[in-house]
Amino acid sequence: MTVCAVPLPSTTDTVPSAAALDRSLRDASPAEVIATALKLVGRDQLALVSSFGTESAALLKVMADVDPAIPVVFLDTGWLFAETLAYRDTLIERLGLRDVRTIKPSEAKLASEDADGELWFTDPDTCCRIRKVEPLARALAPFSAWLNGRKRFQGGARATIPVVEQDGARLKFNPFANVSREQIIAIFNEAKLPPHPLLASGYLSVGCMPCTSRSSANEDSRAGRWRGRPKTECGIHTCASADALASSA
Repeated sequence: MTVCAVPLPSTTDTVPSAAALDRSLRDASPAEVIATALKLVGRDQLALVSSFGTESAALLKVMADVDPAIPVVFLDTGWLFAETLAYRDTLIERLGLRDVRTIKPSEAKLASEDADGELWFTDPDTCCRIRKVEPLARALAPFSAWLNGRKRFQGGARATIPVVEQDGARLKFNPFANVSREQIIAIFNEAKLPPHPLLASGYLSVGCMPCTSRSSANEDSRAGRWRGRPKTECGIHTCASADALASSA
């Protein structure tokens, strides 16, 4: 499939601002957003961060159609379902992904801050920080822009996300910001993508085992994440910039 990047807004700088890019890409398709990001910074400076969760295959499919060699960063927190790890391997083969990088938390940090493996229960924010946020900060250090799969229909803090935003020193592209649940289903159906193995068991959104539960059909898709707690995000999209975290980790 040939995808043309959206014409970049004129600017005196080499790279347009996030605000200018957001205006330019506001109505662009996901493929156009990815192609534009690729044209703007190049493959060596662009990464896609994926959880290989219940909806991840749709974005990975669109990316693979643009360029299957774009680096994909996958955070293996040590608490993931075995089904998620198997699904990662299935999609790598099915979509022909050429550069999937599995990132793990610092063993030293785990030993000093979560030696008994109970931090998810006593302090889930810190657990997410050492198992997700800090490892991602290190993984993104070589890149100047990244792609992720957040959608506005997921609600909460995601309801008003732009297509492009500034994330510290990096550009952050949200290719699926405008995509509907029906469009994601259509991508799965048209490409005959395999579903996440846990979806049929009622897991509408899958994260780490201790903090993921089943959701009913009438609940928000992320209702099963950190159920019973005020927490709704792991911190990847809400913490300080990756640059600051990388320097302090």
